[in-house]
Amino acid sequence: MHHGRLPIADCRFICCFAYMKLFAISGTILLLLTVSSITHAQTQFTGWVASFNTVKLNKKFSIHFDGQFRSSNQWQHMQTLLLRTGLNYHIKKNLVATAGYAYIHNRRVINEISGYAPEHRIWEQLIVSHKLLYTSLSHRFRLEQRFIGKSHVNGNDFHNQGNSYANRFRYFFRTLLPIATAAEFRKGPFFALQNEVFVNIGDKSAVNGEFFDQNRAYGALGYRFCTRFDAEVGYLNQYINGRNSAFTNNHIVQLAVYTRL
Repeated sequence: MHHGRLPIADCRFICCFAYMKLFAISGTILLLLTVSSITHAQTQFTGWVASFNTVKLNKKFSIHFDGQFRSSNQWQHMQTLLLRTGLNYHIKKNLVATAGYAYIHNRRVINEISGYAPEHRIWEQLIVSHKLLYTSLSHRFRLEQRFIGKSHVNGNDFHNQGNSYANRFRYFFRTLLPIATAAEFRKGPFFALQNEVFVNIGDKSAVNGEFFDQNRAYGALGYRFCTRFDAEVGYLNQYINGRNSAFTNNHIVQLAVYTRL
């Protein structure tokens, strides 16, 4: 009988299996609960490009910035431009609080007339990380106060006037699974797994009128070039709950880079 620690290969297999199980459960449970009541479905194929950046100021503070470009269905137009920044406070090595602002430039179509509407967000979040076998798991809890532009069409002209207010809560988890490393992960290929659930809180009339807003399940193959820079490409499934039992299933190819300066 063998005693002592499990071989590294066995630990990796157990860890990968556990993460895949968690990823599958959290990414599909809400869909299974709602699929029986869905009557109007829309399928889209889009592309997202994202850059996530952290700039360290001192031991306790850093700046967050991410910019994202998202295409419309079949990559025909720019659907969304998102610019988000925030100030991070590092409470502990594994605990970070952030508050910030985001601007979203989003394409809408009303009576076959298209245009772009602004959304302004104030957001607060807490990220908690912990070790799990040879890697780590991060949990992000985010609150958003959304000021969504009101759009209307006059003749053939698209106009924005005023804002609607909505609140949203998001829970996100993410992990990296290094492919060939046993020590601290500083360089090399990896798998990335993440999932995020969005729910509306408070007055929901400005959004879909429902508690459940959307779910984003993601898997990617990436490479860590150094401790300051990662790049990855993967598949993201975005399930969006609409009004009146409608939903959108968005199949997304995403290219993302991460910098830590």
